[in-house]
Amino acid sequence: LEIIVTIVNMNDNSPVFKQTNLTQIVPEDTKVNTTVIPREDLSATDADLDTIYYELTTRMPDTDGYFAIKGVNNPEIYLRKALDYDKIKFTTLLLYARDRPVNSTNTTHTATATISIFIEQADTKPPWFLPCTFTNMDNNVCISSPYTGRVNISEKSTAPLTLAPGPIYAIDPDYTLNEKIVYSIVGGDTDKVFSVDADTGNLTMNKAVTSPDPFLLQVMASQVNNVQKYSVVSVEIKVINKSDSAPYFKNKIYKGTVSVGLAPGSFVLEADVPSKPLMITAADDDFTDV
Repeated sequence: LEIIVTIVNMNDNSPVFKQTNLTQIVPEDTKVNTTVIPREDLSATDADLDTIYYELTTRMPDTDGYFAIKGVNNPEIYLRKALDYDKIKFTTLLLYARDRPVNSTNTTHTATATISIFIEQADTKPPWFLPCTFTNMDNNVCISSPYTGRVNISEKSTAPLTLAPGPIYAIDPDYTLNEKIVYSIVGGDTDKVFSVDADTGNLTMNKAVTSPDPFLLQVMASQVNNVQKYSVVSVEIKVINKSDSAPYFKNKIYKGTVSVGLAPGSFVLEADVPSKPLMITAADDDFTDV
């Protein structure tokens, strides 16, 4: 008597991940299509030797579409869309492993792995001079206006110059890195009249100005760790005559007289000399010839 016994492999085991919780740090400047987590770290096994089908979803709102898997049978995770640290700093992905296709009507066993992705800010932006105005909705480009100031002709100021809208100051917009910034004058000062402090940005004078012509300086802020990350701003310095005295009126009280019914635009006459138009005059001891 010959008895043939056939052993049927029942689908009674669930897929198993090596790790059900993973954490990965992804630099902001990672190139699109770069592998973020390799296949071998994510592949599940099945004691029933079934083909495993994978699906990747995200838990976090507004972070969908950044990461994807290579295929339904390949759980390798890659970057699908360019990252921006100002938009996404963290997300949680759920990777499902099933022993049947998603739409199968057969009994299906599922395993889940939770993947925490932390985005690491990269050195992607040049310094910004402040104050500045954002030019787009993403707030990743900020344009500053020129600085302005003035100096007295034939006089060397010993203190840092006062500028508007404020002192020369730049920041690293990649704020978690906050790279050190140094300042330098790169144009508009052929006679070396001015100096800028490399660390503070304070603008000072090396010597007195002898010409009334204004200066249009170009000041650069650059990162110490990468000189290719830099910005340049204009600084307009006007040259004026020094004023030691305030203007004053020659008389403390002026008295005038007008007639009833006088037409608009008519002269107001001096009260003491009705035939003489009233003149209100001021003087300034700095300008004796005026």
